[in-house]
Amino acid sequence: MDLTLLYRGPLASCDYDCPYCPFAKRRDTGDQLRADRAALERFAAWATANTDDRLSILFTPWGEGLVRSWYRRTLAELSHLPHIRRVAIQTNLSCRTDWLADADPDTLALWCTFHPGQTPYDRFLTKCRELAARGIRFSVGIVGLPEHLDAARRLRADLPDHVYLWINAADGHTYTGPEADGWTRLDPLFPYSRHPHASAGLPCRTGESVISVDGEGTVRRCHFVRDPLGNLYDGTYRAALAPRGCPLTTCDCHIGYVHLETLPLYDVFAGGVLERVPAARPAPAGPVPVTLLPPPTTAVR
Repeated sequence: MDLTLLYRGPLASCDYDCPYCPFAKRRDTGDQLRADRAALERFAAWATANTDDRLSILFTPWGEGLVRSWYRRTLAELSHLPHIRRVAIQTNLSCRTDWLADADPDTLALWCTFHPGQTPYDRFLTKCRELAARGIRFSVGIVGLPEHLDAARRLRADLPDHVYLWINAADGHTYTGPEADGWTRLDPLFPYSRHPHASAGLPCRTGESVISVDGEGTVRRCHFVRDPLGNLYDGTYRAALAPRGCPLTTCDCHIGYVHLETLPLYDVFAGGVLERVPAARPAPAGPVPVTLLPPPTTAVR
């Protein structure tokens, strides 16, 4: 079967201190880092051996994974396996890029976030240009805070035309019509991020063909629904895979609502759902085809 996995191990440390992120500047102890490495290696061994399924994997660590050698090595190794359709990770792109020479650019992809004030603009842009030169699939995004608008406009002007610039609505910020229009001119898909999506009882691919996995191998339908479906490593999750409606009132994070069947985002991001790369240069979204509820969506990723 085609199975998408969102993996989030115990790693919580990050080299950035973004004021809008509740997980900023944590420092893992040596024991915590060793536990994260062991958990990741266990997951990678399972993914390598599970050749009966066609796997797509997105790593969504609370911290920054690519500054750790075991994440870089794991992504590069998994990218060469024939049953892995896509392997991607969310990253602030603070790591070096030479490790990508060991990866298969047809399989590996990056979801990159620029955090103004945490890294020089030119350094981040240089990393993006290095990715493009290496033929790596990637998207670039920024949190839609008013003080980030100039940086976002600069990014859109300086990035290669084929690179999608996404805007995440800022947590706690209410957008006026003109403000939202300004962000939408940069990211035509911004209306999907502006408000949470009503999801209660609506069909969602999570729990059927998309699952969330933690460092212990506990499988849940997604990161935002805590009820376990079983365990990855003993196979008990398989019997629980089935179509099901969302048990939550709303869904306000892209890695969640992109899987809602009531939204057209699998068509918009065809071939690039995990790395947030649209199939074609996005046109303005127009009216979003679901009931939208305030407040704005989360900003961290």
